[in-house]
Amino acid sequence: MAKRNNPEVLVERVQTGVRVEKRILKVLKALAEYHDISLGDLIEGIVLHAFDGQCAFEEESLRKIADLKKVYELDLDASHSHNLRES
Repeated sequence: MAKRNNPEVLVERVQTGVRVEKRILKVLKALAEYHDISLGDLIEGIVLHAFDGQCAFEEESLRKIADLKKVYELDLDASHSHNLRES
């Protein structure tokens, strides 16, 4: 993820109980660890970039994501969005 030199902004964070597909969560946690940031910070960054119509990741991170998807056998992509159902 690209770091910007913007001033810090104070926000109010809340605890949430969202449910996420197991392999997606494993990749997200590993990616957060790779970038040495919290899972929450990673998700916030992804969402803020998506809201602006931008990709949150540079080439190095995209390569790491591809590697992590292989490790955790994550074969889902954007075409599966909104079509995931629990067993």
